[in-house]
Amino acid sequence: MAYSVRHITRFKYEPAVRESVMEVRMQPRTDARQRCLSFSLDVTPRASMMMYRDFFGNAVHHFDIPGQHELIEVAAQAVVEVLPPLVAHAVGDWEELDARVAQGDYWEMILPSLYARPTELLEKLRERLDLKRRGNPVELQQEWNTQMYEFFEYAPNTTKVDSPIDEALESRQGVCQDFAHIMIALVRQLKIPCRYVSGYLFHEDAKDRSPAGATHAWVEAYLGELGWVAFDPTNNLPGCERHIRVALGRDYADVPPTRGVHKGEAGSELSVMVAVSPVDAPEPADLPAVRVTRSKRPNGTASSDFDQQQQQQ
Repeated sequence: MAYSVRHITRFKYEPAVRESVMEVRMQPRTDARQRCLSFSLDVTPRASMMMYRDFFGNAVHHFDIPGQHELIEVAAQAVVEVLPPLVAHAVGDWEELDARVAQGDYWEMILPSLYARPTELLEKLRERLDLKRRGNPVELQQEWNTQMYEFFEYAPNTTKVDSPIDEALESRQGVCQDFAHIMIALVRQLKIPCRYVSGYLFHEDAKDRSPAGATHAWVEAYLGELGWVAFDPTNNLPGCERHIRVALGRDYADVPPTRGVHKGEAGSELSVMVAVSPVDAPEPADLPAVRVTRSKRPNGTASSDFDQQQQQQ
């Protein structure tokens, strides 16, 4: 299936800031599961763009806007071909998985990371859901995916971009970013490599809990002979050709769609618009933007300091 993806992010500042430095992860990956056929990235105000590949092979574009500005708009446009997932003809057992993990280099996807680490509340959830090794790894992951979907409520704006998993665990609600972090932390406790995936989901019907018009996040677990297998706990979905992969990492800290700093004391507003459609479909109308209003920097903060700016998934 081939998709057209538009992803527009706007940062508005009041008053104007003096300088912004930003990096962007919006270019879909090209690998065995999908191909990025075309990609363009436009920035307003105009800025010189540079690109590199990070440690995980993600495309990272970065730029610097040195002059005063009240608005930054980052507009990404891509055409991506996504292949159907491979059908599992054979499912290995735990011994086979352990042997393959021992032979490979998966430590970064097994050890705790910034947003995916054990806590007391996570341990209580593990005990409540009786999450332990049984059956085979694939069936267990499918079971956990469904249990996560049933246990948590999808509730936008209940957590922040840097919220620890305990906030979602305590309230039993959050967004896809929270659910991915919780599932990763649980899976890694059983010595299964698990990683965070940032990208987009094509919404073909109304059954998905995550909304259209936003980025998406899910997980991939390493399951031996099957390789990395995707699970979407937000929507109780296995990885499918509706999932468009942009970046991979240990957790959200490795793969935010935008991350940067600006110089100057200012209030800011972030708005995001994402549109995903089949390439042969009519051009979709603009979707309502997701808006986040940030508070003004406290008085007394030096104007030469930098404020962080990034978007939640």
